[in-house]
This record gives sequence, structure tokens and C-alpha cells, in this order.
Amino acid sequence: MITVQTTGCTLKGGKPVNVQGDLSPQEKLLGRSGTMAYKIFKSHDTSSKPEAMQLKFDALVSHDITYVGIIQTARASGLERFPLPFVLTNCHNSLCAVGGTINNDDHAFGHSACVKYGGEFVPAHVAVIHQYAREMMAKCGGMILGSDSHTRYGALGCLGVGEGGGELVKQLLSKTYDMAPPEVVCVYLTGKPRPGVGPHDVAIALVGATFNDGIVKNRVLEFVGPGVGALSVDFRMGIDVMTTETACLTSIWETDELVDNWLAAHGRKDDFKALHPEEGAYYDRLITIDLDKVEPMIALPFHPGNAFTIREFKSNMGDLLDKVMKDAEKRVGPVAKHADLRSKVRNGKFYVDQAVVAGCAGGTYENLFRMNQILAGQTIGSSAFELSLYASSEPVFFELSKHGIPDSLTRTGATFRTAFCGPCFGAGDTPSQNGFSIRHTTRNFPNREGSKPAGGQIAFVALMDARSIAATALRQGELTGADELPNAPQETPEAYGFDGLLYKQRVYHGWQHPKPEEPLRQGPNIVDWPAMDSMPDNLLLKVASAIYDPVTTTDELIPSGETSSYRSNPVKMSEFTLGRRDPEYVGRAKAVSALEAERKQGVYNDELKKMFADAGLSEADYAKTGVSTLVFALKPGDGSAREQAASCQKVLGGWANIAAEYATKRYRGNLVNWGLLPFIMDNAEQSGMAVGDIVYLPNIREQLMAGKTDLEAVWVHEGKKQTLTLHLPQLTSDERDVLVAGSLINYYRGNA
Repeated sequence: MITVQTTGCTLKGGKPVNVQGDLSPQEKLLGRSGTMAYKIFKSHDTSSKPEAMQLKFDALVSHDITYVGIIQTARASGLERFPLPFVLTNCHNSLCAVGGTINNDDHAFGHSACVKYGGEFVPAHVAVIHQYAREMMAKCGGMILGSDSHTRYGALGCLGVGEGGGELVKQLLSKTYDMAPPEVVCVYLTGKPRPGVGPHDVAIALVGATFNDGIVKNRVLEFVGPGVGALSVDFRMGIDVMTTETACLTSIWETDELVDNWLAAHGRKDDFKALHPEEGAYYDRLITIDLDKVEPMIALPFHPGNAFTIREFKSNMGDLLDKVMKDAEKRVGPVAKHADLRSKVRNGKFYVDQAVVAGCAGGTYENLFRMNQILAGQTIGSSAFELSLYASSEPVFFELSKHGIPDSLTRTGATFRTAFCGPCFGAGDTPSQNGFSIRHTTRNFPNREGSKPAGGQIAFVALMDARSIAATALRQGELTGADELPNAPQETPEAYGFDGLLYKQRVYHGWQHPKPEEPLRQGPNIVDWPAMDSMPDNLLLKVASAIYDPVTTTDELIPSGETSSYRSNPVKMSEFTLGRRDPEYVGRAKAVSALEAERKQGVYNDELKKMFADAGLSEADYAKTGVSTLVFALKPGDGSAREQAASCQKVLGGWANIAAEYATKRYRGNLVNWGLLPFIMDNAEQSGMAVGDIVYLPNIREQLMAGKTDLEAVWVHEGKKQTLTLHLPQLTSDERDVLVAGSLINYYRGNA
């Protein structure tokens, strides 16, 4: 089905050929210049140095969990107008009130910002962020930066990069996105999908084959080969959006007549350009996917990479369900004991409680079209099983309506919702206690379905393709792969007519027409960022959380769902930091922050004196040594691009993370942009670093300014001092300056 080769290859006659012998770094870089990715990079790179790219994007896109903070940060840094197209969508907090705040205040803020600074505003319920970008923004050969991790438009020949808000702020201030030239992975497609196999099946199989070993982490996936032409554009987009879950940087596909026709149908024929790699293009790794052999898949809780064929799951349900339950207890603690997934097995068959098809991955035209082919004229029954459907945009829903599909699916017992990302991050369609939900959405992390373990609740989400979800609904909740049906639908491109009038009627188009005299509308829950200190001479850090999980997601660092209503209030949002993974963290961080506030006033209580004494410091060091906290985690930052995973630590007074490695480039970037030192520690897994330990960094400001990337620290563990070397690999001069300033806001204010 999928084979992975971690050695290099080149394209010869359109086929990958293994490279014989070792190539030098210069030869590899030259060979990569023949890839589609590097041609696009080159056209957006403002740097003259081959070892460092400084990219300027064509457009930005953000949604209503992130855009307020981005604009507030940019305003504080000197923003006067949007210098490039910036689209604000409202697909995450579409509900009028959640958690005691009025989300429409954020929407009013976003609309007024688009008027004032010259942006585009997509109202709530009109489109999810990535569908709008596909339909109206993505161009062959272009680049789009989005404040959402699933910013992926490679199927349309556009490099989409998902990053934290700080990187969008840089673009708004006409700065650049800086990185070393990434490696490129060839994803070679052959064959064509079997009847009943959909894009999520291919995507889940790809994530399962790559994520756990970090095979494509921070690399570019380049999809080529004869199998590309066997896939419709909708099918390609469904795979492409899920490449985020492999931990890759971005993705790009060959473009062909189908892409040309798709863009033409959206009134954007001029945005098409044929993209193909050059003969001899070099790739650092090779993934081969035989589409003929892909089967219907299921990604069991709690990660898209926990992938099995549905056939495998059915033949080994007992053991696999036991593993899920053990994982649940490890992740959420004793709450997991209130659940029993074996209760879902009846007469040897597994029954689910709920099914959802939604968002940028699930709610596309062809997915819903295929579901109707399976379910039309049938019923999902009157049991507790339920099926919810969310079209990804109003134009998609309108086109489906022209063919009577919403009417047909509603008659089966399914219910339709408006364009909304809620089921992807934990708002809407929350299952009952011990509920098992199958979803064609992007993620199935713990609590992404909206449950609150602290309240004694736990529910489970597995990812499946819309086709197999329809097959399961046809059997009224009995887990079923679409290939088990006698008449599984064939995968052929379906005719699609796009009506742009729906956007013309409701989207505010302010690009290149800013009205600086207009005010911003700020509700009571929209609060500016608190003041942040610059880097002190020395840092005395107390470990406020120590996490030894193999991976720590951004959802664990700052929960999604119920916390999102405070996304525009940094102080209130920070109260949720690590709330699901380490509920004591906030209290610990606040206690140390209070000590730092007293130190600044010249008050040194007994606890503060003990911290200094344990680190071997004297009273002479008190005034020039900042006291703060750090978070230790083996591999933090998988998942969402939400910068709050870092900014909330900063608001609580944090100054550093220590890790064995960072799960994604974007989380490391978020740390830097919020002035948090992204340390790497050798042998972190065996270190034993624990809550309450002290890490002292002498002359940290001076060493950073001198360009040091290996720093000697004093580590106090169980009352004993030892020397510790911490690393800041690949730290650029700009990143160093941001860290010394204390945050990106401070850095830009200081250079205004």
C-alpha cells in the first residue's frame, strides 16, 4: 500500500530512481532546484543566500480564534495598513456565545479591522477557512500563509504554510518568513482508488506510515506520478489537507487539466499554471503509494497516525480497544475508568454512537455526493446513532442543493449544519459519556470532540472517510467499510458548478481600500497584550511542568473547545494553560510570577532566597536575575498552529521550554516570537528533570547577544547542583534579537 525510502532519489522519465553514492549538500541543493517546491520558493525568496530563505507570501488567511491576537500584535508593532491580501474567516467561533463571552464581538472587531486596514471579511456560516482559500485565493505557483495548521493548498499548485500568529504579524509588517532550505520528499502515486476508498483513507494511511517515526517532519511533500491524474481535484485536496498530520512543512502537487478546469469553474482560469518537476529533480526521501491497494481506514483515538485498515480493526477489536483504553488512562487519568469501549461490541460487531462529516477535510462536494450515492432512499434508523453533515462553504451547499442532495440525505435521518469547524476542535456535536464518534475531520486528539475530563467525562473520536461513514450509517451504526457494500461508488470526477454570487453578496472586499479613519470595534473581552519584560542579565527558572509523554500536543498545552471563547483575552486565556495535561501548572507559574513581582520591588522573601541559595547565588545577584518558570516536555507542539500554546506561558511569566526535540517548526517559532527560549537538552528522556527543579542561566542576555547557541546552566535536582548544557540550534540572528527583546512585540516596538 505505502512504502517509505529514507534515501535520496531523482526523477528520470517521470519515475523515481535511487541515487547511487552520497551527494554533497551543494549537489542536493542544486538537485532540489528542479522540484516544484523550490521553483515556487525561488519566486518568493528575497534572500541572496542559498543557505537561508527569506520568503514573502502572496496572501494571508486567518480565522476567528487567531485573527484578533494577530491584529492586536501587529497594531502594537506599528501596523498602518494590510500590505498584502489578508482574509479573515469566521468558522471557529461561529456560535453566538460560548463560555460566557460574546463571540460576535470578535467578528465585529474583524470586520472593522478589514475596513480600517483593507482586508477581506468572510462572515460566520459562509465558509470554513480553507475552503474559501481554495475557492477564491490559491493560485498555481503561489504561496499563502495561514494561522491554522491545516493551511494546505498544494493540490491547486499553491504552497500553503500554517504558522503561529507571529509569522503573520511579520508579513503584515512587510518582514519575511525565514528558514533554512527544507528537504523535499517525493510522494509517488500509482494506480487508482478502489470503489469505496476515499481521500481520508489515503491520508490516514499516509499519516500512519510517516508520523510516528518523524519521516517527513518539517520537510516538503511533493506529489507526482501517474496516480495523480487518477484523482479528482476534490480527492487530491482531501489528501493534501491531511499532510499536516504527517508533521511536514507544506505540500505541493503536479497540476493538470483537471486543476485547470476546477479553477476555470471558479472563475479563475488565469490562476492556472502547469506544474511539474524537472527531469533529474532530486528528492531526499521517497514515499510510494499504490492507490490500488489502499483500503478503507480507521484512525483510532487519539491521533490520526493511529491507523489501521477497517478490516484489521474488525479482526482484532479486543486488543486494539484495550490499547485505546490504556492510552486514555495514561492521557487523561482516572476519568478513563468511567469508560468501556468493549461495551460497543455486540454479537461480534462494533457499534458507534455518532458520525460527523465536516470542515475542510470532510465537507467537500464530492464527499457529500458519494455519501448520497450510498444512503439515498435508505434510513439511518431511529436508534441513538446520529449523523451530522457540514458543507464546507455556502457555494458547496448551494451546488449540492441543485442536485437535491441535502434533501435526499435529510430524508435518511441525517442533519445538515452550516459551514463550521467546530467538530474539528471540540465545539459542537459532543458525544455523550463513553460515546464513540467516527468523523471525517482533521483530528482526533483527546477532547477534540469537546468532552471535559475534569468533569468526569470522556468520549472518543476515530477518523474515517465519508464513504465508510455512510456505509456505517446505512447499517445504523455498525462499523462498516464502504468496500463491504455490494455497490460501493466509483471514484470519478463529478461535474461541479461554482456560484460566486454568494460571496459577492456577503464578503467584505476591502483589499487596497483601507479606511484608516474608521475605528476598531472592541468588545469587553478583547484585551491588549500585557507588558512583557526584555531578557534580564541572568535567568533563574523553576520547572513548573515536566511531561514525559512521547508527544505533547498544542491541545494539551492550551486546550481547544471551551477555552476558545477567551482567545482575545490573553490573561483569561492563560488560566487554561496545560489545564487538561497538568492542572497544577497555572498555580505553580503564578506563584513564581508573584515572587518575580516582589523581586522587582526589592522584596526577597524566604522562598525567593532559598531559590537563589540553591542555585549558589548571593544577594549581589538578586537585582540582575529574573525569576521565572519553564516547561519541560520531550516533544511538545504537535498539532494546531495556535500561538496561544506559547503566548499563554509567556503571559504567566514563562521564559523557556526544554525539550528533546520540538514536534513542529511552527511551535518552536511560536516560542521564539513570544520570547520563550526553545532549548534542546541531550538525553532528556533519561534526565529525570522534575517539577520544582531549578535551572540557572548566568549571563543569558550577554551570551545570546554574542551569538552563543550552547549555554552552560546550573541545574538543581533533588537539592543537588550539577552542570547542564542546553542548546539553541539553528537560532538565527533575528530570532536571537526577538528573544533578547522579550517578544516579537517588544522587538518591533524597539525598532519602530
